[in-house]
Amino acid sequence: MKNIELVEGAKNAWRWFSVQAMTLAAAVQGAWVFVPEDMRSSLPPNAVQALTVALLAMGVAGRLVKQKDKP
Repeated sequence: MKNIELVEGAKNAWRWFSVQAMTLAAAVQGAWVFVPEDMRSSLPPNAVQALTVALLAMGVAGRLVKQKDKP
């Protein structure tokens, strides 16, 4: 089995836009489970799914675009 190697700077991954966007997408989906049904019905039917897809797409884009080093 091949050893798994982390990317350079993995200790600071929480600062990367890609990680932040995908974490937010997971949080949106996790929170949606606990939203009462009456509040869910006040939103358009696919709003949460569209938001999640948009956040994941931004996460992919953030991973592909070179980001400046933060101190």
